[in-house]
Amino acid sequence: MNVWGVPTPNPARSPGGITVSAQSALNEVRPLVIAVDGPSGSGKSSVSREVARRLGLEYLDTGAMYRAATWSVLQAGIDLESPAAVAEHVRNLDLTMATDPAAPGVWVAGHDVAAAIRETGISTVVSKVATNLDVRAELLRRQRDLIAAARSGVHEGVVAEGRDITTVVAPDADVRILLTASEAARLARRAKELHGAADAASVEATRDQIVRRDSDDSTVSNFEVAADGVLHLDSSALDFEQTVDAVLAAVARTVTGSGSVADLDESARAGAVS
Repeated sequence: MNVWGVPTPNPARSPGGITVSAQSALNEVRPLVIAVDGPSGSGKSSVSREVARRLGLEYLDTGAMYRAATWSVLQAGIDLESPAAVAEHVRNLDLTMATDPAAPGVWVAGHDVAAAIRETGISTVVSKVATNLDVRAELLRRQRDLIAAARSGVHEGVVAEGRDITTVVAPDADVRILLTASEAARLARRAKELHGAADAASVEATRDQIVRRDSDDSTVSNFEVAADGVLHLDSSALDFEQTVDAVLAAVARTVTGSGSVADLDESARAGAVS
């Protein structure tokens, strides 16, 4: 299994960082909105999706919305250097997001773009769209609508992840977490994801997508420093399962006043959650 991929579901497994009683209590807390921020390669997408699956919540990848908008702008032949034209296109964008963590999806005008928006060509230019303040305002409105719908839907809750979810999109979320990792860890993870290896060449080929994009996006959103009331989880020394467990423990501790990180490896959990 890819350490940073979504694992094969194993319903029999109890999350290591949370007691069974806390897990049961969490399943009874509804509605529940969990907001997760973080830089590229921190693991926020795969971890958030798995947390949503285990808690029976919906999952919203807000970054996919910016990628879908970018894909559509490019397909329409709109100049990315024309902010007004880009924003006008996005305001009229026919965008559908599937929020089932077992089968998340993205459609533009009925066209499945889930795979297309992950291509390198999109990754290299998505910041041009994501830093457009009018685009952000439009997608922020849609993101809040989706979170409100999930809060009142069948699952009565959602794990929403992205860049500024804890401070701008859902500052009133029940649990707000900033998931970070060292630059070295993030580069290695993304290199393995994209190139299947974390050797020097693969890491260097990935650097632009991680370092440059984070630098660009940081001009319009804050996803590197935890705001007041936001829990900070550093996953640099944690593997995928440990990170999921730590997030679940943080959620349990916040919502039910129970749960702990006692089952995590001592060295891995040292300073992980603050």
